[in-house]
Amino acid sequence: MLETLTVFKAAYAMARHAGARQAVLAQNIANADTPKYRARDIAPFSLAPKAQDRGADMIATRAAHLSGVASQADLPVSEARDRSSDPNKNNVSLQEEMLNAVEAKRQHDRAIAIYKSGLNVLRSSLSGK
Repeated sequence: MLETLTVFKAAYAMARHAGARQAVLAQNIANADTPKYRARDIAPFSLAPKAQDRGADMIATRAAHLSGVASQADLPVSEARDRSSDPNKNNVSLQEEMLNAVEAKRQHDRAIAIYKSGLNVLRSSLSGK
């Protein structure tokens, strides 16, 4: 039932996006000293639906479905903006990566808050009070 409510779909998509972005940013931080490593990032959540606009395409939720996309495509990862070069020729800025990681955490926290708020509204409406 919860998967059919738009607010829960939006909260799930936002949390999924934040988790994927956090993983990409963690890879950037882990490779900060790797020669010629290029930092990567995921487009902000507000732009993600526009980049993957599929209109009203159906999504197959299991392999037995006859039509629809096999699964939701992974979020597009692109090379981060070019920054001043380091002696080892990579473009990872730890300060910027940490700021982006904090932003991703806030987005995840916001998604969880939306989800909890939606559950509270649902519980209130079902209790009849």
